[in-house]
Amino acid sequence: MTVSGIDRLHSQLSKLEDMFPGYLTEIVEGSIVMNPVRPFHGKSIQRLWAMVEAQLPHGWALVSDVAFLFDEANEFCPDLAVIPAEAEAENRSAYPADLIELVAEVVSPESVHRDYELKPRRYAARGIANYLVVDPLRGHVVTMWNPGPDGYRGRDTVPYGTDLVLDSPLGKLTVGTGRLPVDPKAADRA
Repeated sequence: MTVSGIDRLHSQLSKLEDMFPGYLTEIVEGSIVMNPVRPFHGKSIQRLWAMVEAQLPHGWALVSDVAFLFDEANEFCPDLAVIPAEAEAENRSAYPADLIELVAEVVSPESVHRDYELKPRRYAARGIANYLVVDPLRGHVVTMWNPGPDGYRGRDTVPYGTDLVLDSPLGKLTVGTGRLPVDPKAADRA
């Protein structure tokens, strides 16, 4: 796909979002992907946002569901990304992926493969220091760090109910996983 091809796809995303309210759209491996947004997904993002925002050092800000261009076939809209505050103040709908310092995705039934397999490779290849997979389906957070060209070299799984202390270039960040909701249908999917 050429750069003009990705530009055409990007211009179509806003039209799709208007036509299908309640769906998040992004470009993954050259395809437009749409996921329904569910209350537990949003609640997870809100609670994580509140915990992280309170601990961010001056000069950093959170954004959610805005586009980050990774390459000609991948434009992700992370559930939560930490970027420089001056970039966030520009209030854009799309940013360069190189601005992201920390990224988090909340797993939905439709996003399991993307959040656990596809996105970590892209995030790590861009040098994003920390990646969190918040999984209300399984009731745990997977933290990934030490990015390399083929993925993250460090990975831990922390069950909900345990405080996750994240060592990051932003400093130590604590995520109280006991405050994160577990999808009530999770037992049905196990």
